[in-house]
Amino acid sequence: MLELLFLGTGASVPSRDKSLPCVAIRHGSNITMFDCGEGSQRQMMVSPLSFMKINQIFITHLHGDHVLGLPGLLQTMGMSGRKSRLLVCGPKGTGKALTRMLDTCEGSIEYPLELVELKGGEKIEFRGFSVSSFRTEHAIDSLGYVLREDDVGGRFDRSKAMDLGIQPGPDFTRLQNGETVNGVRPEQVIGRSRSGCSVAYTGDTVPCGTVSEAVKDVDVLIHEATFSKKESKLASEHMHSTAEQAAVTAKEADAGMLMLVHISNRYDDIVLIENEAKDVFANTLAVRDMQMFRLTKSGIRSI
Repeated sequence: MLELLFLGTGASVPSRDKSLPCVAIRHGSNITMFDCGEGSQRQMMVSPLSFMKINQIFITHLHGDHVLGLPGLLQTMGMSGRKSRLLVCGPKGTGKALTRMLDTCEGSIEYPLELVELKGGEKIEFRGFSVSSFRTEHAIDSLGYVLREDDVGGRFDRSKAMDLGIQPGPDFTRLQNGETVNGVRPEQVIGRSRSGCSVAYTGDTVPCGTVSEAVKDVDVLIHEATFSKKESKLASEHMHSTAEQAAVTAKEADAGMLMLVHISNRYDDIVLIENEAKDVFANTLAVRDMQMFRLTKSGIRSI
């Protein structure tokens, strides 16, 4: 099970209704943050989640609306007594940019801060899930990410194993480890494994093959939709996607659901953006700030 919290869904500049790009995903007690726009820590403070539970932050690119919330968040963590390691990943230049921002703000970080620069194609494993990076196409070096829960092993049927002559103890363990014991095969007493949930986050990008390939079959695709199709020329010039283009990507990838973010403030009613995407991919939602969802293999619901 994953919980998705949309802390900021705006594009470029904040507005009265939209904070800047930031999504937090909770797996158990562990929180992973994607992008950290200005004001993200304040959004966390008024949310049901704790910013002290964030253990890794993945930045898509170094445009200010995606990173200017980082220095404040990191310093607040320190002033709040954080001692545990924090991992910050992003494209080339992330380490230099963050170091300069922290130097400018002054004040030291008293907890371990690990900065990792990615090229795209890396997979970082955590307890119970992993995050994979992929290349996107934007005005500067940029990445997207896929968070996947680990597959859950099938249930071990103790009663059936005993009926087949297997006694509790080491033989049970051997079966659960994939061994055949006294002619009894693991698949006879262990149910089918279940795949974990998956969420992709594109950051800013034009439609491109690397995105469609990387997000194939994800349960939820969080895709930017900066412009309406009427502004497709602007989208191309600024290397962004329209809502319609995001929907095409979702359809090609056979995603379970499309969630639209990074919507320009020029649109007073984001239902316009949502409907354009729905014409191509029906299971679409234009997300608003502070909406939260619970994702399981049986579906997604608002919480």
